[in-house]
Amino acid sequence: MWEPTFGSSRLGAHVWELTFGSPRLGAHVWELTFTSYLNAVGRDGSGVGDRSEEAVVDAIAVLKADHREVERLFKAFERTGSRAKAAKGDLVKRIVRDLSLHAALEEQDFYPAVRAEVAGASDYVLDSLEEHHVVTWLCAELDRMRPDHERFDAKVRVLIENVRYHVMGEERELFPAVRAALGPARLRQLGQRLEQTKHLAPTHPHPRSPDTPPGNLISGVVAGAFDKARDAGKRVFDEARHIAS
Repeated sequence: MWEPTFGSSRLGAHVWELTFGSPRLGAHVWELTFTSYLNAVGRDGSGVGDRSEEAVVDAIAVLKADHREVERLFKAFERTGSRAKAAKGDLVKRIVRDLSLHAALEEQDFYPAVRAEVAGASDYVLDSLEEHHVVTWLCAELDRMRPDHERFDAKVRVLIENVRYHVMGEERELFPAVRAALGPARLRQLGQRLEQTKHLAPTHPHPRSPDTPPGNLISGVVAGAFDKARDAGKRVFDEARHIAS
């Protein structure tokens, strides 16, 4: 079922040609994206990827590791001087990428499991989705904004404040309740699913896309494929420009 839709190099070529003008490169990138999908979910569609059971960490550990990495980037941004516009721009690109991936993991896999399996957690998840909504729009604006814009630093500060508030609530309230309700085996299973989703998740914000299943499961794969093609195209362009200079 998936191959005619996402495994088609011809479709990849068409999408890439519309976006960047290079159908041959588009075919290659699209096939690489579909290969990542197969490796992530298993060739038979069973959801079993390449990782051994021993290598799997639980879902809360996966999400906390993301939190630590984003906080490290926040602190690096806060330490960077006001005149270091290029450095700040690079840090924000990484922040936006990491937050986009993290949001996909929570919205596609973690939050639906919590709503279904943790008693009394539904309202907390709905609040979290609204917090994601605010953060995603801020990320979308920063994704298009030059670091020398007068609102750039202010927007990043507001983003950092919102994310820190969200993380504090999750780690103090939600995660302990989830750990108590789900237990180690289920958390490892969910952790494996999060790692699989990360291979396919969007690397840029898509604030108008659905944030709950089933809509976000479909749009997430499509947006992830498009983002990876977009990122690959930018790398090729940047390398060509560097060689030319």
